Amino acid sequence: MKKKNLLFICTHNSARSQMAEGLINYLFSDKFEAYSAGTEISIVKPEAIAVMQEIGIDISNHRSKHLREYYGIQFDLVITVCDIAKKVCPVFPGAKKMIHKSFRDPSTAVGREDEKLKIFREVRDEILKWIKTDLVKT
Repeated sequence: MKKKNLLFICTHNSARSQMAEGLINYLFSDKFEAYSAGTEISIVKPEAIAVMQEIGIDISNHRSKHLREYYGIQFDLVITVCDIAKKVCPVFPGAKKMIHKSFRDPSTAVGREDEKLKIFREVRDEILKWIKTDLVKT
């Protein structure tokens, strides 16, 4: 069976889309090949790297990529994971199908480091639950 190509898009490609890419490629690599990009370039948040490492997934080699890097590539499914990305990128060239699933932005968390990590964990777990219950059935 041919793997489906997925592209996760958020604003900065720094947390949500990076975690989604890592989760898919680690847990469902038999069905999907996942990529991620942003409408703007930033850095992969250290907190995202840390909370993924906690569950045995290494995204430390990921980098923030602009969605233009993927123009011309055919994707079975493109998923916007934040409302801003959906507004900026309502369609993606080469996407067979687009869907939107908004997750809160953990990058806006304030407070002590442990408080920020708690928010990143919650968002990671929300993404994982959605992937397992909805996405992998597509």
